[in-house]
Parts: sequence; C-alpha cells; structure tokens
Amino acid sequence: MKKNDLTLLAVVIIFSTVFAVIISSLLFTGPDEQSQTVEKVQVITSEFNEPNDEYFNNESINPTKLIRVGDGESNESPFIQPNNQ
Repeated sequence: MKKNDLTLLAVVIIFSTVFAVIISSLLFTGPDEQSQTVEKVQVITSEFNEPNDEYFNNESINPTKLIRVGDGESNESPFIQPNNQ
C-alpha cells in the first residue's frame, strides 16, 4: 500500500466512526431516555418491634430446643464395636 492509501483509509475510518456515533446517539437515545428515576429507600433504624402475639407467644414450641429420645445415654462412637466379648 502506498502512503496516500493509508492516509485515505485513516480518514475514512475516523469519519465513519464519528458519523456512526452521531447517528446512533440520535436514533437510540432521546432526551427523555437519558434521565432515570429511582424509588426512595426507607431509612434503616435500630428499633425492633415485637412480633405479633398471635404468631409468636411464650407457650409455643421452641424448635431450637434439644430433643432427646430414649433414656438420654448417648453412644459417643456408634461405629466402633465394644471389646466386651
């Protein structure tokens, strides 16, 4: 390629890039679409309201309480056979 060909190619690339940016900004983004609204967020406070007594009361079952079934003796290592033979 000659020096004139490279210069012409560079000018065409620059011109087409500028033209594409201008046309795309006119077609795809109008003035109404450039602004955006967001909803406001409530302020987080350290207050904690007590839950409704209808659902959370003192007489309800506590699911985090340990439940034992049987006499309460536990086998610390259930997979090891005792040597009582």
